[in-house]
Amino acid sequence: MKKTSSQLRQLSNPLLFLLFLTAAAAAAMAAEPEKEAAPAAQETAVHIVYVDRPEDADPEEFHLRTLTPVLGSEQKARDAVLYHYKTAASGFSAKLTPQQVEDLKEQPGVLQVVPSQTYQLHGPGGSGTRQGTTRTLGLM
Repeated sequence: MKKTSSQLRQLSNPLLFLLFLTAAAAAAMAAEPEKEAAPAAQETAVHIVYVDRPEDADPEEFHLRTLTPVLGSEQKARDAVLYHYKTAASGFSAKLTPQQVEDLKEQPGVLQVVPSQTYQLHGPGGSGTRQGTTRTLGLM
């Protein structure tokens, strides 16, 4: 049985439409996991956590013991910590989500959790000139 050109045109339009719907459905399904993952993966920022560490406790161990319940494992706590402060202050800097910051504030021994900030100090000559010195100070 031979098909005429009008029969082929009628057949190709529904096939193109079906192909278009299939592609659109596949694209929508591929985008769905991204929508579900977005709320779970919150943005992290560096925070400085000041603690009241017992004098006989090892600073790094105490910091990890404080952070582990918030992050769920000691390995995650180790991965999040960027620096341990042991001399002038007792605390640590870590990458934390807003929810983790709130949870950490409730942990025993935590005095304060503040966002890390970087300050630029300008020497003689003022800002915007090449004269003088510029130093960047920050905790992370």
